[in-house]
Amino acid sequence: MQILTEALARIFSLSALRYFLMAGIPFTIFYLIYPASFKKQKIQRKEASRKDFFREIWHSMQTTLVFTVISVVLLFTPARQFTQLYRHIDDYPLWYMGVSLVLSLVVHDTYFYWMHRLLHHPKLFKATHLVHHKSTNPSPWTSYSFHLLEAVAEGGVLVVLVGIMPMHPLTVLLFTITGFMINVYGHLGYEIMPRWFRHSWLFQLLNSSVHHNLHHSRFKGNYGLYFRIWDRLMGTEHPDYVKEFDRIQAQRFGQRPVVSESKSPVPVMDC
Repeated sequence: MQILTEALARIFSLSALRYFLMAGIPFTIFYLIYPASFKKQKIQRKEASRKDFFREIWHSMQTTLVFTVISVVLLFTPARQFTQLYRHIDDYPLWYMGVSLVLSLVVHDTYFYWMHRLLHHPKLFKATHLVHHKSTNPSPWTSYSFHLLEAVAEGGVLVVLVGIMPMHPLTVLLFTITGFMINVYGHLGYEIMPRWFRHSWLFQLLNSSVHHNLHHSRFKGNYGLYFRIWDRLMGTEHPDYVKEFDRIQAQRFGQRPVVSESKSPVPVMDC
């Protein structure tokens, strides 16, 4: 029991430190030190309040605790024998760590999309997901701002990942760091993608800060986490997304917005 308590305290402390560094540094840069310099990259004109930031941090610490409990159970209790976690880094080829990391992001995106759609069901939204959507103009602090029950659902992806494919604990750590970095970018409130991104194949595949910000401001559509794939397949990508992305890019670079994608937008589904 003492080992579990120590592991819980250690992992929670490191996770909290990671949250404050990885969310706090971009917040300090974009919101405190250089907001005027990045004004043209701001997605929404309105500003979130200090009260919003403190609320988000409070819920994020609860989420961090939930994620820590899930990690400790998977790593340090008999539950580990039911996972495919492997101890020695040479149990699998070194290149497999990279492959499993990429696969974990693909699986997580699928898991998140359908879980997210479910949480937008009217019977679940007010009880859980509304906490996250109180941040209609998100900031980096919003990244982990979830209701306790939603935090459990969000953290459940770790159970799925270590249950369906072999993963080294280091890969799990890299997955959580990579996922959180992308999450912070999605909630940044500013669009920082370079100019060439709009005309590359990556734009067709990857989400952007505008993509997720539109979900927070409109509440419907754009349910994906890392990729546009599920939203486009299921017709849930917000029809204004490309137009909104072009507006921000034109605002940044002083250009007229480029013509949106040629195909007609698909109406957004309700949930």
